[in-house]
Amino acid sequence: MPLKLARGCGSGMVGLDTNVLVRYLAQDDARQAALATQLIEKQLSATQPGFVSLVVLVELVWVLKRLYGATPAELLDTVQDLANTPQLRLERREVVLAAVRRLTSSRPAKAGLADALVAQLAESEGCARTWTFDKAAASSCGMTLLA
Repeated sequence: MPLKLARGCGSGMVGLDTNVLVRYLAQDDARQAALATQLIEKQLSATQPGFVSLVVLVELVWVLKRLYGATPAELLDTVQDLANTPQLRLERREVVLAAVRRLTSSRPAKAGLADALVAQLAESEGCARTWTFDKAAASSCGMTLLA
C-alpha cells in the first residue's frame, strides 16, 4: 500500500482566489464585497488563515493595475499590507517581501512585481543569476540582460 502524504492547505487554512481579494480590496460589487469582507475579517484568523498563492498575488496586482489604475507605489503597499495581515498566509512570504524591497529600492522601478518575484524566487533557489531580454527587469530587479 503506497504511503499517502499530506497535501494541500494545512489544518483550518483555506485558499483564496484572486476575485475574492479583488472584491475585498476594491469594494466594487456590494454583494460580493460584503461576502469577501465577512470571510476575511470575521471568519479567517491567524490560526485559520486564508492562503494567497503566488499566482493569486500576481493576478491581483495585474487586476488592480489594469482595471483599477493602481499606481506602482499603491501596489507595493497593498502587497506589504497583505503580507502583514495575520489572517492571510502568503505563499513564500519572505520571498514576496524581498521582491517588494527590491522594487522599492530601485524607484522608480520600471519592472513590476512579477519580474521581481521571478528574480527573487530564482535567487532563493540558489540561482547565480536570472537571464532576461527585458531591460526594465534587468535594471530594476537585478536580472542579467541577455544581449
